[in-house]
Amino acid sequence: MSAQGVAVLLSWLSCCGWALWRYSTNSPNYQIFSTRSTIMLEYEGTLFSEWSVPSTCSVKNKHSPKTELRCSSAGVHNIRPIVKGPDLEEERYLSVDNSHICFLWYYKVINFYHNLTQVITIWIFDPENADPNELQRSAREPSLNSIILSKQLATLGQKPTIYTFLKQNVYFPQRKMKNGTWQISVPMSKDALKEIKGNKVAFQDCFIADLLFILTFPLLTLPEMPGFLPISSPRGSQLMSDWYACIAIYAIVVADMETFQTNDSFRTWTKIRVPPNLLTDDERHSVSNVKLTRDGIFFLISGTLYINSFTAFTRLGSNENLPESGIIGITSRKWCWLKYLLKAIKQRSSIIIWTRNEVYLGYTSLKFVKIMTTEKLRRILNISPAATLTIQNAEYTGHPLELAVLLNYCITCNVMKKIYLVIYNEDTKEWVHQDFALNVTIDSFIIPRFLYSAIPQLILLDKHRIYYCYQNFTDTGVLQTPTESGNLSRLSHDSIIHNVFIDYYGNILVKMENNIMFYFKINTKDAVKLHLWTNNATKSIFLQASGQVYLLHIFDNGTIYPQQYPLKLEVQSATFKAKEKCPFIAFYPNIPHAQTILDKGQSLTISVQIVYPENTGMYIIVELYGPKLLEEKTQIHYETALGYCTKTKAITFFQNANYEAVDDYFQLQDQNTGLVLAQIRPSEYSKTCPIAPKVFGIAVGCDTSKFIVVKGFNEKECLPYDFFYIIEKSYLRDRPSKNLRAKYSWKKYGCPLRLHFREKFHPLIQLYNDSGFIEDVEVNFIVWEIHGRDDYSFNNTMKKSGCLHEAQTWKSMTELNKHLPLEKAWGPENYKHCFSYAIGKPGDLNQPYEIINKSNHNHLVWPMQHTGMYVFQVKILDPNYSFCPLTAVFAIEIYGLIPSPNGYLVASILLFLMLLFFSVLVLSYFHYMRIYRKYMYAPIYKAKRKLKNN
Repeated sequence: MSAQGVAVLLSWLSCCGWALWRYSTNSPNYQIFSTRSTIMLEYEGTLFSEWSVPSTCSVKNKHSPKTELRCSSAGVHNIRPIVKGPDLEEERYLSVDNSHICFLWYYKVINFYHNLTQVITIWIFDPENADPNELQRSAREPSLNSIILSKQLATLGQKPTIYTFLKQNVYFPQRKMKNGTWQISVPMSKDALKEIKGNKVAFQDCFIADLLFILTFPLLTLPEMPGFLPISSPRGSQLMSDWYACIAIYAIVVADMETFQTNDSFRTWTKIRVPPNLLTDDERHSVSNVKLTRDGIFFLISGTLYINSFTAFTRLGSNENLPESGIIGITSRKWCWLKYLLKAIKQRSSIIIWTRNEVYLGYTSLKFVKIMTTEKLRRILNISPAATLTIQNAEYTGHPLELAVLLNYCITCNVMKKIYLVIYNEDTKEWVHQDFALNVTIDSFIIPRFLYSAIPQLILLDKHRIYYCYQNFTDTGVLQTPTESGNLSRLSHDSIIHNVFIDYYGNILVKMENNIMFYFKINTKDAVKLHLWTNNATKSIFLQASGQVYLLHIFDNGTIYPQQYPLKLEVQSATFKAKEKCPFIAFYPNIPHAQTILDKGQSLTISVQIVYPENTGMYIIVELYGPKLLEEKTQIHYETALGYCTKTKAITFFQNANYEAVDDYFQLQDQNTGLVLAQIRPSEYSKTCPIAPKVFGIAVGCDTSKFIVVKGFNEKECLPYDFFYIIEKSYLRDRPSKNLRAKYSWKKYGCPLRLHFREKFHPLIQLYNDSGFIEDVEVNFIVWEIHGRDDYSFNNTMKKSGCLHEAQTWKSMTELNKHLPLEKAWGPENYKHCFSYAIGKPGDLNQPYEIINKSNHNHLVWPMQHTGMYVFQVKILDPNYSFCPLTAVFAIEIYGLIPSPNGYLVASILLFLMLLFFSVLVLSYFHYMRIYRKYMYAPIYKAKRKLKNN
């Protein structure tokens, strides 16, 4: 924000509303708050006298409402302003660290669309000696101090590295440092969450803090079009917001004068406006809800749904399978899940739309499906037709495939009603009535907010109270406060609840309309009132970016001011007097990935360590939610020393199913696949605990990013072109009446491997995923020529391979499955080995053994009579290797043999030569006969005799 904008903000805050004070540092997101930090104090109000600070801290000017504070020793310091009059201003207890983290990474990004890469320029800066542009993250190049600092650390061996969280990729600088900066090139991808880390190098006993940031494909905001008109909420209403679940920096906020969109956490923004004449003035200022999706921005206006995209502003209705009016709510996903398993559906929904009697799901490309009506819910819940049942609200749960619907139930409907809750799984299409009922007054409007947890846990809020539902609805009640029995309005000058912010760490912030805030944490049942941070005359709302919370202030003149909020410091200060302590000292869940896909034969081992005071009896709880697919193996280790107990728990999740020779292979696979959410937490918890319960997902099934390749094939070893070739009919499996004209597609098959006809070939199969090479495949696999050629064989026989009875072959399997195409006749679903007397018949064991693996030395051998082009497909045959149907294609060109000529051609040539010979012979005969006849009666000595007589 510009200096002029900050001045406008401060003048606004100082002239209106309550008196309050706050603090800030030069470090972004209060990442460094130590004895080295300069803490800026700021008082808003007219009664300020001076600052009261402990002796270990000093202020630059104690009589100035705006001054600087420095603390020479670490610890909790009591800071408060002294004001004129009898009232005391609230005090804060600031926790100042003695940290060796002094420096931070700075980055800027340049997008290259021609090759879909992003070049990240990185340097090091000191927040206490940085340029203002660096502090506001608007610098295009490092300042002089940052150049010197970066070069100094580079000479000591410092170098940045970028790590991605989803694919676990690592990127290094492309070249040596230039002008005090490093450059790292990364591909544009959905792997958005990244982290910059450096080497463990210190300069003057100071290290660099790791930087967590979000970087994905460039996300564009809708452009501001000239002549378009503002769209907003009703005059005097509170702010509304929404953001992408996986890219929180891409957000939208609706105020009562404009709508604003950002792709960088409101460092910059655009105004969203609509074409004239599409909405009346009243409709343009009647937005009751807004949601941000890939298709565009959804607006709910007077019971009708609209979408604003890059192409048009459109009203949605019956053409899109939606009601024309009567829509009472819309919601989108709140939690980011990138790896999950879909069994029965191809995609999951991105938005829920509901009326009083119907629920719709919205998918990409503006596809909408009605999934439920209250009439069907009556039958599911077995509710009497005399009772009134309506839909009040809906929300996505913490599970990536589930959503919840809140139902109003009443009979007389005069004073009280009951709130019921049902959960719907999009994949199984099952509705489950939860063991939950809440009695509220008839005019209550309940809003559900599901927490980030494995088992269903949520809070419900009305205008005045928060209701909690923990541990899959087994622990419910009203959130308590020190006074007023949990009525937050009475503790907030009769204001009502405006906004609830929940993050992945279990923090829950409740903001009232007058900006008074309360805090509690997941699995806790009481809230604490936080210090005033924002004036009651300012409209604000919580947003998040890269895991950090910030407040967005919007003023009547259209000024926007994003302000970082020190949540950790404020909670520590608010709970300091209560002496509330976390029941454990440390909690270390060592979980490799938050979202894991387990294939056949794989297991996941995690370890959790908790340190707690001796004799408090704490333990580690593991909770699973979903189908019972996994078995567990647990090991626990205890250590006790110096009055503290350390408990380490190692848990291995695995599946112990055998898929070989089963009656219905595909049905057993389907039964043993699905999504299981797991949660690890300590047995006791409090608001002051820094670590939230650890949640991770285990998807048992096919990882669609896996694929196999045949080693030794390179697409760059040949010219990329397509061609046709002829396969002799006698070489084909079905022996057709005509030769086959086949097309070689370079794009499909890649470059063929050229082999001499005497050279045998043993395929080596390798398994890959999006992150790269995984392993060499050692299990059984089969190959077949995709055009139907069978003029090749194998060097191993069944007897040589150790078979005890006749093994499966392509001939036997195609005869057994004549109704199936060649590629489906033989596979893991019907594979039976030949190494047991109990299966199969003895048969002829001198036949070629057509199953290959890495170690059986079975090779493909080629005919000695002709050359040719072979396009093979390979399939993993072992039924216990993978849930995925792993196949690959490779091509081999055989050369080196002089092909034998065609018999008809040879005969034709010989006949032609014989005819030619006899023709020449006959012509020669007549030619010499003519010469003979010419000179037969004319002696050649006649002239000489005449001369002699003369």
